[in-house]
This record gives sequence, C-alpha cells and structure tokens, in this order.
Amino acid sequence: MKFGTKAIHAGIEPDSSTGAIMTPIFQTSTYVQKSPGDHQGYEYSRTHNPTRTALQNNLAALENGKFGLCFSSGLGAIDAIIKLLNPGDEVISTNDLYGGSYRIFTKVFQRYGIKFHFISMENPSDIENYVNANTKLIWAETPTNPMMNIIDIEQIGKVAKKHQLLFAVDNTFATPFLQNPLDLGADMVMHSVTKYLGGHSDVVMGAIVVNDQTLADQLAFIQNACGATPGPQDCFLVLRGIKTLHLRMERHCQNGREIAHFLKSHPKVDKVYWPGFESHPNHEVAKKQMRDFGGMISFTIKGDRVDDAKTVLENLHYFSLAESLGGVESLCGHPASMTHASIPKAEREKVGLLDSLIRLSVGIEDVEDLKADLDAALAKV
Repeated sequence: MKFGTKAIHAGIEPDSSTGAIMTPIFQTSTYVQKSPGDHQGYEYSRTHNPTRTALQNNLAALENGKFGLCFSSGLGAIDAIIKLLNPGDEVISTNDLYGGSYRIFTKVFQRYGIKFHFISMENPSDIENYVNANTKLIWAETPTNPMMNIIDIEQIGKVAKKHQLLFAVDNTFATPFLQNPLDLGADMVMHSVTKYLGGHSDVVMGAIVVNDQTLADQLAFIQNACGATPGPQDCFLVLRGIKTLHLRMERHCQNGREIAHFLKSHPKVDKVYWPGFESHPNHEVAKKQMRDFGGMISFTIKGDRVDDAKTVLENLHYFSLAESLGGVESLCGHPASMTHASIPKAEREKVGLLDSLIRLSVGIEDVEDLKADLDAALAKV
C-alpha cells in the first residue's frame, strides 16, 4: 500500500460483530473469561485494548515497522525506552532537543545512575569519541527542536551497528509521512502522537515502533508493568486523525515553505531556521532522508531583543501563543520560557537557542492570512 492508503486502511478492519467501518471505542477496563486464562486475547485494558491494538498496528505500518506500542504521552514513550537500560549505562544524545526530553534524562534517570552525553550529531563520526564500554543507546532527534538541525540517520545507524548500540530516533517533527528512521537503520522510532499524528490538538499520547521481536517484548513488558497507557477514546481520536495525515502534511509543507521564504525576505527578520533552504548547513542530508521539509520554523528578529520577540508573540492572531505543535491550527511559541525552559540558559545558548528565538508550527489555514498575521505583528516592533 502507498502511504495514503496505509493511513486509512493499515491494521484496521471493519468491526466483526457489527460491520462498523470505524474502529469501535472499547470503553472497558476488563474482559470476561470462559475459564481462568481462557479468553479472546484480552484480559485487562492496561495490558491490551482492541482500540489501542488497531492504532498500534496502524502506526507500525506507517513507519514500515512490525510492532507498535502506544503510551499516555510522548514522555511516557521516552520513559519506556530509557527503562531498557541499567544503572551505569550511558546514552549519547542530541544536544539540541525537546526540553522535556532533556528534563527526564537529567532530572529523573541521571539520579538512577544513567549518564547522558549531549553532543552535536551533525558530524556522525564525532559520536565515536563518546562511545565506551558503558554506552548502550544513541538518542537522536531530527529535525531538532527548536533549531531545525538535521541529523544523518543512516550514518548514525552505521555507528550504532558498528558498536552494537541501540539507536532511537524521535521522529515527531517529520512524521512517518516525511521520514522513516527504521528504514535508515534506527532500532526504535518514537513519536509524540500529540502532535502531527493526532493533528487536532485534542489528544496527549506517545508511541514507539520497532522491528525486533525481543525489543518489542521488552517494551511491551514495560508498557504493561509501568502502566503509562492511553485510553481507548484517545486511541480512537488518533486513528481518526491519522486518516488525513498525508493530506494535512502536504498542506503543512506547502504553507511552511511559503512562510519560511516570507520570513527570510522580511526586513525585520534576522535568522530563519528551516531545512528547506539550500543555505541550511544540513540541507543535503534533509533532501536525502526526508520527502519534504515540514511546517516547523524558528526565527529571530534583527537586534535579538527579547522584548521584540514578546511583542511579536503577543500580537499574532492566527498563530496562537501556546505549547505544542503539529495541529491543524498555527501555533507560535517562545522556547526559552515555554518548551525548553527546563534546559539551563547556558546549555540553550550553546546550540543557538537564544531568549529571542520564536518557534512556529505552521498550520493548514490559508497561507495569505498567515503571512498577513506575521507581517502585522512584526510591524509592531
């Protein structure tokens, strides 16, 4: 199946009892058994739920994987991956990444004896400088949040394989429509399903997709044992959202391209971070591993004044000032005080995340309205 057909049909069958074309919401906590241990594959909804099963199978198909697992949030999915490790193990991570990922790594798991190295991965060979006998996992995010750096998944996959390391990729910004890390050598692909996969800003969820049976079994054990599982209503909403993922992503990419070029030519805008520009340092890698460049953009205003950034954010209308991204509506954010506030200022600035940086999630509205909105807000500076 091609992608659009997968989004609508993969892993999904009409309900066998009624013929309902939409997957039912199995709003139940438990399941009747004929005899102890004699059941129809379902015992308790933390362990398995038919609505969740359909979603997990659909997500696996979209990522060209064999096994999908859903969690109550993206951080719940990250939590499960790091729980594969033991005290004393080490992780090599992207240095430009979502603030929540940095927080759970440094404030939660580091306390249990897991060490994290945050490095630039733009040159994959640099990773080998940090590999030692304790290294167990490489964690990459691409495009990175919020600086829009691109990491060569295929090259890092080769490094991971050479040293027999697990390799996980946060694919939230790209989605499976634009990029499939498992095809490029990753062992695990993780999503904040809250974002583009759900697509309508009405669900919080996370997911992991893998190909290896042993890895899938280990993650499923953690999923059940630790209990960070989503409810059937949320799974239903994501299944509904995914049916239009390919259509939405096409429009996000179209609008993102226009907004990126609009900002680049605007007299009050300084730097624009978007991998579709030929001047982007990782543009060729993005062309190689992505099908398009997405709808996420970061930019700064000339003078790099925090007050100017706040003025713009306070005067946008169609770009709503809010956490998150990937919904049909356009959002704007101030990473330094919102999504990345948990990262120390000195660490943020090492990767170029200044207090004046603005991040946009370009929605699927009429792009002329979005440009007019930005232009009016920038005129206040």
